[in-house]
Amino acid sequence: MERGNNRAGKRYKEHKADICVIGGGLAGMCASIAAARRGSRVILVHDRPVLGGNCSSEIRMWPLGAGGSNRRETGIFEELVLNNLYRNPTRNYPIWDSVLFEAVRFQPGLESLLNCTVNDIEMSDETHIKAVCGWQMTTYQNHYIEADIFIDCSGDGILAELSGAEYRHGREAREEYGEDAAPETADRQTMGNSCLLQVRETAEPIKFIPPKWARKLPDEENLKTRRHQPDNFRGNNFWWLELGGNRDTIEDAEEIRDDLLALSFGVWDHIKNQGDHNAENWELDWAGFLPGKRESRRYVGDHILTQPEVQAGGKFDDIVAYGGWQIDNHPPMGFDHKGAPTTYYPCPSPFGIPYRCLYSVNIDNLMFAGRNISATHASTAASRVMGTCALLGQAAGTAAHIAIEHKTDPRGVNRYIAELQQSLMEDDCWLPGLRRRVSENCLSAELTADCENPENLRNGIDRPTDEDGDNGCYVPLGSEITYTLASPAYIESVHIVFDSDLDRKTVAGGIPSVKDCPTICNRPLDFKGFSFPSTVTKEFELLADGKVVYSTDCNHQRFVKINIARTVKKLTLRPIATFGAEKAHIFSFDF
Repeated sequence: MERGNNRAGKRYKEHKADICVIGGGLAGMCASIAAARRGSRVILVHDRPVLGGNCSSEIRMWPLGAGGSNRRETGIFEELVLNNLYRNPTRNYPIWDSVLFEAVRFQPGLESLLNCTVNDIEMSDETHIKAVCGWQMTTYQNHYIEADIFIDCSGDGILAELSGAEYRHGREAREEYGEDAAPETADRQTMGNSCLLQVRETAEPIKFIPPKWARKLPDEENLKTRRHQPDNFRGNNFWWLELGGNRDTIEDAEEIRDDLLALSFGVWDHIKNQGDHNAENWELDWAGFLPGKRESRRYVGDHILTQPEVQAGGKFDDIVAYGGWQIDNHPPMGFDHKGAPTTYYPCPSPFGIPYRCLYSVNIDNLMFAGRNISATHASTAASRVMGTCALLGQAAGTAAHIAIEHKTDPRGVNRYIAELQQSLMEDDCWLPGLRRRVSENCLSAELTADCENPENLRNGIDRPTDEDGDNGCYVPLGSEITYTLASPAYIESVHIVFDSDLDRKTVAGGIPSVKDCPTICNRPLDFKGFSFPSTVTKEFELLADGKVVYSTDCNHQRFVKINIARTVKKLTLRPIATFGAEKAHIFSFDF
């Protein structure tokens, strides 16, 4: 169906959805998938041909987050990463792109419009978005998308100026929120953009002739605090090739890009041709022409997350996500800053992020997730990383679906915060300090298992924590875990969480320093593929009253939800094989 637009003389293809998500980075992907899986009709609009945003093959930033010490983000993000680790032992970008593509393209209830840039908006009134309009450069079509709720995951907050939503741009003054990472006086400066390099080691020397427009770096003045020696190539993605924070990272994006290209080729010329860097046998393998952005617009929500709150651990009653990255505050001058390329401020892992940071203070059907949430510049330095953005996206998508179900707006979801939190935990998102609800039927059933601490399987905590210990059970392969109910009961679905080795201690091969990254950057000559986490249960069976109702010999996921929809007296899980571990390590088996 086409829609005429008399004012512009254009014609539009019309779409109608419950939820429209703008931006297909990890935040937008997780928001879209989460809402669609819950039953909402979702349209995802993304202005690039590949998904993933800053971690796609076009930009190649590492999607990191809290990580380590069992803080790793789970939910949809871990599902994507495990699909990639399973299919992509050499961690190359084409396969990573394909993993992200299939997650969106084949998700029921989710329609994607790639290569489509949102450039206009239609408002019902001053506080309500009716539709967005986008231009798709591959089909030369305009698209008109009506929705009940819009989630801006574009990073740049494209809907802010179009809708009149309140937003901030730049650094707050130190005294406004008591932030020692902030400057004395407020300004419009931000963290900058980066165009990355990737290099590979060769068996023989490779000559590099720089383009004439490459920036000349005759000395080590700016490089001495930046790791640029071949000894560092295994774990270095050249993130410090950064400029533009002292300009406008949106309005000046093209100019910043040109300067970044001159810088990146100039840095590689310096490494290859200036001084003794021992880089004769290293070749430039890829150069980014699309800058990755760290910061631009930040929406204003009902709450603005601040540095003191982050450093206090983010203890919020309406927690829906968490971070754990350092407060990693890059100087606006980027590479041209004469000191260290970033300043770290102490920050606990994890710290909570509240739901009130994910919807607009003045546009009633606008939400957002990713680096554009309602936060100060200083707290954004910790919350902007992609693992955290993925959690924020899943929270926003789940909340939007709850709003649709309850016929309310995003602010109205505050009345259903417990439902939102439980929904996220049911979908394997960890919320520090909270416990997933387990059914009364499960809690009252007789549980038998050949393992220590079998009650861990139904305690509602699905990972090791500092407070509660391991929270799992080591179960001999081939043995059975069985629930026997007092009387037959209807069971809709079974919730199972295996150990995916959140610390990645059992991942071998490859480059050890980056084994927790879904992709690698620079490839040494002796590079070999990574192994898959040995702790994951590969083969198992689920039995209801002695009959197999589900079996697989190729599981590679941590979280498995099995819909059985039947009346059962006895329910049994039988782990058969792992990817190498002697026993199955299981955190949850409940219903």
